[in-house]
Amino acid sequence: MDDFASLCTRARAGDPLAAEQLMQKIYPELHIMARARLRQSGHLTLLDTTALINEMWLRLNANTQLQLAEKHYFLGYASRAMRSIVIDYARRRQAERHGGSAEHVELSSQPDLNAPDESELLRVHDALNELEQIDPRLAQVVELRYFAGLSEEQTADFLGIARRTVQRDWLKARALLFEALC
Repeated sequence: MDDFASLCTRARAGDPLAAEQLMQKIYPELHIMARARLRQSGHLTLLDTTALINEMWLRLNANTQLQLAEKHYFLGYASRAMRSIVIDYARRRQAERHGGSAEHVELSSQPDLNAPDESELLRVHDALNELEQIDPRLAQVVELRYFAGLSEEQTADFLGIARRTVQRDWLKARALLFEALC
C-alpha cells in the first residue's frame, strides 16, 4: 500500500495525525482546484478558497462509504464535492432572493441590481448533468478542465487517456453544453 493510500485508510479510521498529514500532503493541489473553481463562480457563493476546501473536507469525513485509496480518486471526489458546494450555495442564495427567507422591506429601499445571477450557474450544472447521462467521460473532462482547472496533460493523466482524446472530448463537450444552454 503506498503512502497516500495508507494515510487515507488511517485518516478514515479516525487517526487525527494521519488526517493532518493527508491534508498537508494534498492541500496544495486542493488549493489550486478550489482557486480555479472559485475563479469560475466564487462571486456567487461568498466562499473563499480556504472555506471551500474546509467544506469539501467536512463532506469527505461525513461520507463513510467513500473509499479513496488512490490520489486521483481523492482529487476526483474533491472536484465533484467542490462543484456541489458551489451549486448548493448558489441555490440557497437564489431561494433567498425569491422569498426563501422573506423579510419586511421598506418601499424606500432599492434592490441590488448588480447582484450576480445564480441561474446561469444552475443552468450549467443541469446541462452538465445531462451531458453525464449522454457520455460520462465528456462530463469528467469538463469537470476536470473547467471546474478543477486541470490542464490537458493533467486531465489525460488523471483519466488514463491520450492528450489528443482529451482535446477531442473537450471540443465535443463544449459544443454539447453550448447547444444545451442555448
